[in-house]
Amino acid sequence: MKKIEVVAAAVVENHKVLITQRSFGEFAGLWEFPGGKIEQGESHQDALIREISEELAFDIHPETLLITVTYQYPSFHLTMHVYVCSRVNGMPTLREHSAMKWVTVSQLSLIDWLPADIEVAHKLIQTLVHPSIK
Repeated sequence: MKKIEVVAAAVVENHKVLITQRSFGEFAGLWEFPGGKIEQGESHQDALIREISEELAFDIHPETLLITVTYQYPSFHLTMHVYVCSRVNGMPTLREHSAMKWVTVSQLSLIDWLPADIEVAHKLIQTLVHPSIK
């Protein structure tokens, strides 16, 4: 079974979170936290900064690890490290996704997520609504 390790960003700004819609493949149309694969020798934070710059044309600062999720898809095993991030410079611009939007914490539970991102959304809701709970 193929194993894939990725990083993703929960970019939080003005009490909203940036999410993106997958534009290709089996999961086209579903929503996810933006990010991508870690390259050889790259730290999680460096990979995340690079991926967001490539995919959405803005700069972020990864602040804290929110959660590491493992999920068994039919054709591969995913390990996803998700960081709470802040926007540093630039405005998000679509390059690879079909759509993006800023959503409130209360909207996170209403999104049609990629399977691996569901647990991330729940953790983010818990963290943003009840910051003292880890």
